Amino acid sequence: MKLAFLIIASLMIAGSAFAQTTVQSCDRTVTFDAPPKAAISNDVNLTEMMLVLGLADRMVGYTGISGWNNLDAEMTAGVAELPELSAQYPSREVLIGADADFFFAGWNYGMKVGGEVTPQTLEPFGIQVYELTESCIHIAEKDGAALDDMYNDLRNLGAIFDISERAESLIESYQAELTAYIDGLSKLDEAPRVFVYDSGEDAPFTAGRFGMPNALISAAGGRNIMDDLEKSWASIGWEAVVERNPEVIVIVNYGDVTAEEKRKFMMSNPAFAEMDAVRNDRFVVLEYVEATPGPRNIKAVKTLAAAFRAD
Repeated sequence: MKLAFLIIASLMIAGSAFAQTTVQSCDRTVTFDAPPKAAISNDVNLTEMMLVLGLADRMVGYTGISGWNNLDAEMTAGVAELPELSAQYPSREVLIGADADFFFAGWNYGMKVGGEVTPQTLEPFGIQVYELTESCIHIAEKDGAALDDMYNDLRNLGAIFDISERAESLIESYQAELTAYIDGLSKLDEAPRVFVYDSGEDAPFTAGRFGMPNALISAAGGRNIMDDLEKSWASIGWEAVVERNPEVIVIVNYGDVTAEEKRKFMMSNPAFAEMDAVRNDRFVVLEYVEATPGPRNIKAVKTLAAAFRAD
C-alpha cells in the first residue's frame, strides 16, 4: 500500500495555542500534544528546513554535518548559536543527553534500519521522530522522488511546530519562483539524458528513481538515465553509464574528492571518451545540500534547467 505522506489531522481550536496534531511519518502516524521545544535535526539539508521555517529557537543542536560537509556562510550564520552534538550519525546517548524531545532525521540521514537510533528506540525516552519523506523508501513503498517530498516535509514540520501558515506561505513562494523561472526559459526539443555522479571510480555511486536528483532533473526538463534503478542511491557498473550515453553529467560536490577532480577523472578516462557529455565537456555541479531534499532544491532545479539549455 503506497503512502500518501499527507498530514492526517491538524485540529486547531479557536483561542487555543495548540491542539493535538497528527502527521504521517513514513509508515507511522505520530501525534504531538504540544510543539517540540528541544529539537535536533540531522544533516545539512534537514537542518536548513528547520532554519528556513524559523525554528532555530526551538532547537538544542544538530548532528551529522561537519563529518560529511563544510558549512557555507549562510549555514554557518544560521546555526551559529547551536552546538553540533555529533559530527556524523548521533548515538542514542547523544540525543538523550541533550534532553531532546524531537529528532528530525531520515533513513540513511541519521538513522539506519535496525540501528540503535530509530523512532522505536527513542520513544521510551520521550523523543519523537519525524522521518524525511524521501528516505521512506528504505522501510516502505512510495512513489518516485518528487519536489512534493520536500514540500511535504515543510508542511508537516509546520503542523508539528504550530506554524502551518508560515510553512504554506514558504511552499507557495518556492512553487511560484520555480514556475516563473521555468516558464521564462526556452522549450527543450527533447529531454537531455543525464547521469548523476556522486562518487566512486571503480563503481559510480548514483541516484536512482527514489533519490531527489531524479526529481530535480525531471523538474528541470531532463531525464535521469538511471530512472529505472529502484533505489534512492546505489553503486552501479560503468558499463551501464557508457551504454546509456549521457549528454549531461551532474556531479554532486562534497567530501574529500572535489567536483573538479571527479570531472578530470571522467574527462581523462579513455573508456568514457565517446560519451556525449565527455566529448562536449557538459558537466554541472550541485552541492550536496542542493542535491538532497531541502530548501536549496529550488536553486538546484534552476541551475540544471539553465545547463540543459546551454549550448
